[in-house]
Amino acid sequence: MALKDPDILGIVDRAVDDFNGDLDELESAIGMLMLGRHYGWRVMMLIHSPTTIRKYLKILGIKNLRDVLPEVGVLAHRSNAWRLLDGTKNFWKVVRGQISGVRTPRVEKTPGKTP
Repeated sequence: MALKDPDILGIVDRAVDDFNGDLDELESAIGMLMLGRHYGWRVMMLIHSPTTIRKYLKILGIKNLRDVLPEVGVLAHRSNAWRLLDGTKNFWKVVRGQISGVRTPRVEKTPGKTP
């Protein structure tokens, strides 16, 4: 179940208070969390490697993205990777790296149209 914004901000505030290390890593972890509110944890798992997800979870002090983010966010349809996988059974194969060429951070405001 996705957390509400005040709870998300609590996670961010705690992470900022407790953080030791390079600020670019903290910034990236917070960015993943904030974007994940709109795109969902499935899209975040398609644009980040499992290693990166684990690093960000540790920085944020959370155990699992599924505990804090929606499964599929309201903007997931804008993700090229999500559109390729939506409705298929290949999601976890892509996450595990068994299928290549799908992961992409690319999103489009109007899917299917190029500027």
